[in-house]
Amino acid sequence: MFTGIIETLGTIEAITTQGTNKTFHIQSPISTELAVDQSVSHNGVCLTVEAINGNTHQVTAIAETLQKSNLDSLQVGAVVNLERCMTMHGRLDGHIVQGHVDTTATCTKVTEMDGSWQYDFAFTGNFSHLIIEKGSIAINGTSLTC
Repeated sequence: MFTGIIETLGTIEAITTQGTNKTFHIQSPISTELAVDQSVSHNGVCLTVEAINGNTHQVTAIAETLQKSNLDSLQVGAVVNLERCMTMHGRLDGHIVQGHVDTTATCTKVTEMDGSWQYDFAFTGNFSHLIIEKGSIAINGTSLTC
């Protein structure tokens, strides 16, 4: 579980393909503090740390994850939002974000509203029943209120 409050950014240093899976090698300020088998949100997707090499960690996304998230479109040099999992004794400053992604969306409009912004998104498929007014949603791992 995550809060949707982005902790830091990482940069993709390498991508390898194994069958239908993609393995990402990500350099970040928190990589040295991670542990193998730890859950980390990468653009809102919960992925398990498989290896750590200095300030780089490695995670793999399977075919379904690549299809339902934006990870498949990322290339070497891309920046990803990172957040380590919540602790049971910490504050919940955002919303509860599971890291189980349903679909991707396209931002169709941004409206500035006296120091705030309203974002309009479009998505394919039948997901509108999952979104409620004043509910929460995570976009690339960032917790927002609908």
